[in-house]
Amino acid sequence: MDPQNLNAAELRRLIPSGLQWRSGVILVVALFLAVILWNLWFTVEPEEVGVVFRFGRYVREAPPGLNFKLPDPVESVIKVPVQRQLKEEFGYRTQLAGVQTRYTSNNFQNESLMLTGDLNVAVVEWSSQYRINDPYKYLVKVRDVRTTFREMNEAIMREVVGDRTVNDILTVGRQEVADEVKTRLQALCEQYDTGITVDQVVLQDVNPPDPVKPSFNEVNQAQQEREKMINQAKAEYNRIIPKARGQALQAIQQAEGYAMDRINRAKGDAKFFEFILEAYKRAPKVTKRRIYLETIDTIYPEIKHKVIVDDKVKGVLPLLSLGSEVKP
Repeated sequence: MDPQNLNAAELRRLIPSGLQWRSGVILVVALFLAVILWNLWFTVEPEEVGVVFRFGRYVREAPPGLNFKLPDPVESVIKVPVQRQLKEEFGYRTQLAGVQTRYTSNNFQNESLMLTGDLNVAVVEWSSQYRINDPYKYLVKVRDVRTTFREMNEAIMREVVGDRTVNDILTVGRQEVADEVKTRLQALCEQYDTGITVDQVVLQDVNPPDPVKPSFNEVNQAQQEREKMINQAKAEYNRIIPKARGQALQAIQQAEGYAMDRINRAKGDAKFFEFILEAYKRAPKVTKRRIYLETIDTIYPEIKHKVIVDDKVKGVLPLLSLGSEVKP
């Protein structure tokens, strides 16, 4: 169409369409620049570290706070919670955490059903609490590190449980199992360069499988009854035997004391007799009279009734009171 032949009405109709096209282009360019400007900065939370990748290659780590980068897809950022304690659960899952925590262990027996060292079966439910100490290793060194960490947990737990009896796992050996799993798991994480530090392994619950629980409870009850009877017998033993031993020792000591007393008294009497014999040899009459008087002094107080007879009395009968007490 020749512009010279265009009338004023046609010019007025063509000019607004050109302006609309230029306005659309300007709007698209403005939106594109806005998106680029929006991707130039990002914020990292206090418990996180931002890992910056440039065309998929690791470049640097961004500290918490406001940071800047090149727009996508030149540079991208993955935020890693390095200060937060993470947890993986095995054999159960936390449904609702917070004010009221609910757990479910349905459909997870493929994780928790394990064979023990004495060829018994136990259901072991546990959790592993860990932190990310190296964001670079956590994101780059291992593909799908979370799945790998879960498989490592399950493999080590099965190995440790397989080295112990079911009674050891269910009773006194639970803490030892958790400690051993933590040590082995940390060593394996360092070997695989996962960038993970294992804080704690907690055995949530250890039980026999549901089909054998009644039999297992009966065995436990019988063992408890046996331990109860053994403890009662030991208590009775500790009550009677030490008492009998004490009484026997007391009798022995009393006998030894009595024997020592008799020996010492005999030695003293013999020594006293020797002194009297020496005195008698030096003064027989005096010693004899003294012995006689001492003997009379000992005997007379024991006699209730005393009858003194004079040598000059012709008869004794008138002086005796037979059948009644002597009146004064």
